[in-house]
Amino acid sequence: MKITFLGTGTSQGVPVIGGDASGIDLDNPKNWRTRSSVHVECGGIHIQIDAGPEFRVQCLKNKIDWIDCFILTHGHADHIAGMDDLRRFCDRLPNNKLAVYSNDYGLERIRSIFPYALKGKPTERGYPCFDIKRMPNILEMPGGVKIASTPLPHGPVETLGLVIECGGKKFAYYTDCKRLTPEALELAKGADAIALDCLRISPHPSHMSLSEAINSAMEVGARATYFTHLTSHIDYGKLEPKMPHGCHIAYDSLKLEI
Repeated sequence: MKITFLGTGTSQGVPVIGGDASGIDLDNPKNWRTRSSVHVECGGIHIQIDAGPEFRVQCLKNKIDWIDCFILTHGHADHIAGMDDLRRFCDRLPNNKLAVYSNDYGLERIRSIFPYALKGKPTERGYPCFDIKRMPNILEMPGGVKIASTPLPHGPVETLGLVIECGGKKFAYYTDCKRLTPEALELAKGADAIALDCLRISPHPSHMSLSEAINSAMEVGARATYFTHLTSHIDYGKLEPKMPHGCHIAYDSLKLEI
């Protein structure tokens, strides 16, 4: 299983427009963060999770040239705004239609923002076309790929937590959440790697703080934990050396093979 963190930043990215007073070291390229998304390749299947505003640039930088399935964790702008750029992947599919999964909130947002992509076929050559479906509890895919989903609390909405299994390997992706539910903890048990929401050091009403994310990592007990969806208050150079064993600060274009 190959995992690429296309982006690891929060909704405004890092650094923010107009200057950043957080004191983050911008000479360190690992502190430059585009909006969070991840690409997973396993069993010959390419799964894209979320598409933020920089999605096109992320794909070019990381040489992402194929997607079999797209999953939107939730409908917030920093996760959905790049979906129009899925048009190129639609172009390359035999029927020019991409399977897109999300929760009810995500599907509602897709219908509102991209009605032109829901016509059953591209309205013009080169336009996107989405076959939208509600994400099931378990999604079975070719190549022995299984994706489990579970709702995670994220303020007034819910985010899809995802656990991908293939070839005896397990990867959990839990972004944008305030805590892990008992079901989420159980699904992620024994994971080879997990990505966890970790907004900043101080508490936030709808995201996990650094201490909350570390506590969740200890509960899951994955072999490796990577914190993502980071603000400028998470400085890679300062905090990575202080992380507990097995915990890491993720960064854009980080590639894992498990």
